[in-house]
Amino acid sequence: MSRLTIIFLTIFIDLIGFGIVLPLLPFYAQDFGATPLIIGLIVAIHPAMQFLFGPLWGRLSDRVGRRPILLIGLLGSGLSYLLFALATNLGWLIASRIMQGIAGANIPVAQAYIADNTDLEDRTRGMGLVGAAFGLGVIAGPAIAGALVNFGYAVPGFFAAAISLVNAGAAYFYLPESLSPEARARAVARPAAGPLGRLTLAMRFARRPAIGTLMSIFLAATFVFAAFTTIFPLWIGVKLGYDARHAGYLLAYLGLIMAVLQGRLIGPLARQFGERRLLVAGTTTLIVAYLLLPLAGALVTVCAVLLLVAGGSGLNWPTLSSLASQYAEIDSQGAILGVMQSLSALGRMAGAAWAGWVFGAWMPAAPYLLSAAIMSLAAALAVLFMLRAPPPPAKAKPMAPI
Repeated sequence: MSRLTIIFLTIFIDLIGFGIVLPLLPFYAQDFGATPLIIGLIVAIHPAMQFLFGPLWGRLSDRVGRRPILLIGLLGSGLSYLLFALATNLGWLIASRIMQGIAGANIPVAQAYIADNTDLEDRTRGMGLVGAAFGLGVIAGPAIAGALVNFGYAVPGFFAAAISLVNAGAAYFYLPESLSPEARARAVARPAAGPLGRLTLAMRFARRPAIGTLMSIFLAATFVFAAFTTIFPLWIGVKLGYDARHAGYLLAYLGLIMAVLQGRLIGPLARQFGERRLLVAGTTTLIVAYLLLPLAGALVTVCAVLLLVAGGSGLNWPTLSSLASQYAEIDSQGAILGVMQSLSALGRMAGAAWAGWVFGAWMPAAPYLLSAAIMSLAAALAVLFMLRAPPPPAKAKPMAPI
């Protein structure tokens, strides 16, 4: 089994576990007496832990090596899913989410492992495995949850724990260390940024008009998508009488459409229409989707609206990341994409908590209607960006090999 195969499985299995928990968590928490606000806060724990611990794991892997951090993450994920399966009250469920968020924050370590083991020519293909693992995990996880939840909430948790622990065993026997002792020694002398440093960097990028606009749109889109996924299982339960099984299958359907769009269609669409027009189309599509979702009263209409949600989100995220990297200097592209990842964690954290509060305090449709209003502001920014933003600065072309 090759190194890249193990890394692919590491990310894929982590996302399967995340996808398994996603449709089950609201119903599971409700059985323990959780209100919609508490459910939103529980969902928000995962991105909060990733925001705090992702850079910490990355920094620690530079010092002690990639392999031990990846093994700790896999073992921690397995234990978190066991806690999820064995939870008997809300406190244990919250503990499982904290552990899952901390353990699942080692995705940057897996990306660093790929960078250690590939040259520049093969690195794009290696990083493409990360995207493929994300897409497949988000599809497979909810589908597995929908199939196994008929046997109780514990069974999907045991399944996620089993595959995580099996993957940890495979990594222990087949995954060698990728970072040399010399590289680890050099990393000890480098200072760490920390959360405050990342926020300062984000503010510095936000002062640039084009990048600041793109970051604002990205944060809005991430916020409303987190709100959508948090309350969608609860909403179909109130609106259509559906349960966790239906939620799992519908979220798998959503993930499949997004994977096809981002994997097959986004490139030809960008070449045909340009990324600026795609950004306007994506934000506008989400306005329509969130306005129509409260009106969906049957399975066929819910599936049609989910097609719009997947289409708008699938157009937005790769387009925003691409445009942001184009407006950053050649030596700042990694920094701006890292800032975008931090904004994603903050948006998912705030969106989940906000959606749970609005769902419980107002009415079930309120989060979607307010999300449409938020995306209206994002669409207005996208239109202004399309019409007024200057062209990105010309990047220096790579030198021909000698």
